[in-house]
Amino acid sequence: MPRKLSPLSQKILILLIGGVSLGLTRSPRRYFKIIKDMGKAWREVNRKQLSDRIRSLYRSKLIDMKENKDGSIKMIITEKGKKRIILYNFEQMVISKPNRWDRKWRIITFDIPENFKEARNALREKLNNLGFLKYQKSVFIYPYECKNEIDFIIEFFEIRPYVRYVVAENLDNELDFKKRFKLL
Repeated sequence: MPRKLSPLSQKILILLIGGVSLGLTRSPRRYFKIIKDMGKAWREVNRKQLSDRIRSLYRSKLIDMKENKDGSIKMIITEKGKKRIILYNFEQMVISKPNRWDRKWRIITFDIPENFKEARNALREKLNNLGFLKYQKSVFIYPYECKNEIDFIIEFFEIRPYVRYVVAENLDNELDFKKRFKLL
């Protein structure tokens, strides 16, 4: 497991990936949200610490720097840096709850082979940490939309062929789960 990055290093990497995101987004709403989030992070950064941390990230090979013909310097996130950002996003993941429940259940089922035992155990742990409840040994349930988060998790653990995402409108023991999720 790689060592933890300082909060400032995490912000720098997120600012850099934010720049990449701006180039890829086509939604004006998403574009302005990225700008707002990046601006907030940028205002919170001490410039001397920023310079020191950029040098540190460069030495640790999380970013690379290229000099342009005009003398300006372009910072690039390396593959190692991208993996660290993904790990950070994974550790910080939360599922937002809407104001109103849509009365649908999200069911995650999996049948992960023994040679992926560590990934299977990590998936169970992550689902528990996110607030999912165990329905059966390899079946978890959650009342809110979480498809993007589940896709991210199964890609992170490289277990896509073994995991299914189901949306159900009712359960035979729904009352029990409504109580446990405090939906009554």
